[in-house]
Amino acid sequence: MTAPTYPDLRDASVFITGGGSGIGASLTEGFLRQGARVAFIGRSDASAFVDEMEQATGNRPLFLQGDVTDIAGLRAAMDRAAEAHGTITRLVNNAANDQRHKTLEVDEAFYDWSQSINLKSYFFACQHAIRGMQAAGGGHIVNFSSISYMMGNAGYPIYTASNGGITAMSRSLAREFGPDGIRVNALAPGWVLTQKQLDMWADPEGLAAHLDRQCLKEHLKPEDIVNPTLFLASDASRMMTGQAMVVDGGVVVTG
Repeated sequence: MTAPTYPDLRDASVFITGGGSGIGASLTEGFLRQGARVAFIGRSDASAFVDEMEQATGNRPLFLQGDVTDIAGLRAAMDRAAEAHGTITRLVNNAANDQRHKTLEVDEAFYDWSQSINLKSYFFACQHAIRGMQAAGGGHIVNFSSISYMMGNAGYPIYTASNGGITAMSRSLAREFGPDGIRVNALAPGWVLTQKQLDMWADPEGLAAHLDRQCLKEHLKPEDIVNPTLFLASDASRMMTGQAMVVDGGVVVTG
């Protein structure tokens, strides 16, 4: 898949949460190929991935090992990215965990853990990036949501609540910080077949049932999410803010 070129992304300072695996790894590569200065945070060692990306794109990302639920550590990682690449003007909140759970079995500790990854970290990453974007005269934020809450899916109610919260939060931030030239949009992917999904939840029956719901009869791959993200993070979408863009092969219908 050939990506359009967005000249304003060249040399832009981009920060991606969870940018070393799954959809996040594809996002990191996509921005690197645009010539952006990319930093990403992740829990697992991504040194080999960094070397691979430099060899593949000629552009080396900055890996900052950490856990997004550690808000002080997240802020410190963003500060290090800004020191290395300049003020962050493109933030992509991608890190998430859709661990399945049963409502009647959830305890308070699990609830807090899930929300800390799937919503709390998004808010504080936005908050920290916005301060720099205000000083820089503007910026673009892409917050990853999911169609799971639009479908009313069972099996992970705390995760779907977080997704709904991400969309609502994005709209409120877009309203509050639009006067500063800061755009905030949500991107809601469908069922993207990352290796984690294939290993843990993508059984043949479930895959067939989901594909039957799609208008386009082809499963989504991580690469399918890259171009929409680049569009939202670039000036090509300069008058688009407070929106939720769905990329799901035609499962849910918005509007």
